[in-house]
Amino acid sequence: EKRAVTQIEKNGYPDSIYINAAKIFQGIHTEKSEDKSQVRYGDNSESPMVAFKDEHSRRASYELAFNALKYQDLLEEILLDSKAYPCYSIPDELTSLLVVMLYDLQDRKFRKRKIFAEEELVAEVQEIGDYLYSYRTKLAAALARCRIKYDALSIEYFLPETVWKQEQRASALPVCFWINTLKISLEDVIRDLEMKGFTKVESVSDFDHYTYAVDQHCHDVLVFPSCLREELLNLDLFADYKLLLQ
Repeated sequence: EKRAVTQIEKNGYPDSIYINAAKIFQGIHTEKSEDKSQVRYGDNSESPMVAFKDEHSRRASYELAFNALKYQDLLEEILLDSKAYPCYSIPDELTSLLVVMLYDLQDRKFRKRKIFAEEELVAEVQEIGDYLYSYRTKLAAALARCRIKYDALSIEYFLPETVWKQEQRASALPVCFWINTLKISLEDVIRDLEMKGFTKVESVSDFDHYTYAVDQHCHDVLVFPSCLREELLNLDLFADYKLLLQ
């Protein structure tokens, strides 16, 4: 019997991913001149060491950091407008953590994040997470005011048009995975996917949500609809390195 695949809700990340995303963001955020900068990010002279638990953690950390970078101006405006910043109990060195966690909070529609089982908690992440959540109503109101001010239907409308169009094109591309034949065969992958409710189709033109196709030229490559990317990255097949994201 096929097992139904459910839509993954956005529950936040383990503390280590926020820490790593903040370290990455600290090194790539846009520096502004002293007279224009109202948000301070502390010293940026040294590149912090980033240690990732696994490939999924690495990808999640970079994705969170670069999402915060794309919306840096908006996130700073929300912090200032809501009066959540400045906060004298939060030093400048933790501002990057504040910004990346704010991006994730609004991405979760300001819902409380999940604490993951066997997660190693980090005091700074817990402190800033609780602080932002206590401001959730004011932060959501500040975001709404920004959307009205700039006539934006969603935060994607705050992106420059060229970036927005590039993301639209990229998000429409099918997702490709290599089968790690050192660990699993094509037949076993297909059997596993079918148990999870996926259906094999002949080509990408036949895609209909929980479907996939075998690449016509490389028979150890599977192609999926772009909308399934996040769910696929949470499959055991990916976590166990049996499927490798192209």
